[in-house]
Amino acid sequence: MHIPENYLSPQTCAVMTAAVAPVWAYSIKKVKNEIPKAKMPLLGVGAAFSFLGMMFNVPLPGGTTGHAVGGTLIALLLGPEAACISVSIALLIQALLFGDGGILAFGANCFNMAFLLPFVGYGVYKLVSNMIKSDSGKYIGAALGGYAGINAAAFMAALEFGVQPYLFTDAAGQALYCPYGLNIAIPSMMIGHLTIFGLAEVLFTTVIFAFVLKTAPGIVKESNKFSAKSVYALIAVLIAAVPLGLLAEGTAWGEWGADEIASITSGGTALGYTPAGMTGGFELSTIFPDYTIAGMPDVAAYILSAIIGVALCIILFRLVSSMMKEKFDFSLN
Repeated sequence: MHIPENYLSPQTCAVMTAAVAPVWAYSIKKVKNEIPKAKMPLLGVGAAFSFLGMMFNVPLPGGTTGHAVGGTLIALLLGPEAACISVSIALLIQALLFGDGGILAFGANCFNMAFLLPFVGYGVYKLVSNMIKSDSGKYIGAALGGYAGINAAAFMAALEFGVQPYLFTDAAGQALYCPYGLNIAIPSMMIGHLTIFGLAEVLFTTVIFAFVLKTAPGIVKESNKFSAKSVYALIAVLIAAVPLGLLAEGTAWGEWGADEIASITSGGTALGYTPAGMTGGFELSTIFPDYTIAGMPDVAAYILSAIIGVALCIILFRLVSSMMKEKFDFSLN
């Protein structure tokens, strides 16, 4: 679901960044007012979960792949505003260091995965858990919320992809950016997310949510006391398991390189050309492209990439916590 560089026009990227900017501002203010200094590092834990979830690629028949995001999971534990910040940071690290998602498309990716996904997922969770007043209601709500959230994000990404050939073409009528219209982009994105990828998000959300509630219930937003030892242990297990994501062969729909899109077949016909905006657009050289490291076996590089990404997520929010002032409650009981 990561939109790569030059699949969206600069104008589209600007519009989507402008659209998500107020959400960032609102979320930062909300987190600053409601998340105490001691719990701020948990946003780094949330970002780490999201970063790792996106490394577990799941194959879909036909050669494409997808992954969970974890936005609803973070929203259930810390609130949708905290999820917005955590997923945004995970996406930023992926884009800057690993080339996973475009820099210009960062605002669009955040709108989809850091805004729509957790807010829709959390809304569905609250609706279901309020209707079913039991522990099972929480888990059913988490499952349905995760499923709804990732599909809302996928649908928005499909719209962003799909409008490009209608709005931006060259003199010959060829698309300048994503060449697939809504009639192709929507079913191509949604078939996978309504089935396999949606199920992956459901499992990722409910399994980890149940684990946290059982082993570290104090992490949830409403609690003031918490211990994250078991959660850090789970992160270590996930890091060790990330090479499973390498088993899924193929490229996620809409994430092909400029050197291969001309040969991509859709509807039985190869595209036959490379959109000009992809060949002459912005490109950032990253340190660890596609989670690879020169001279290192793929499995080792993938594990080291996971360690680097997780460490950055956690360290960043610990630094933020260290700069925060303690909040004192002078109210009379």
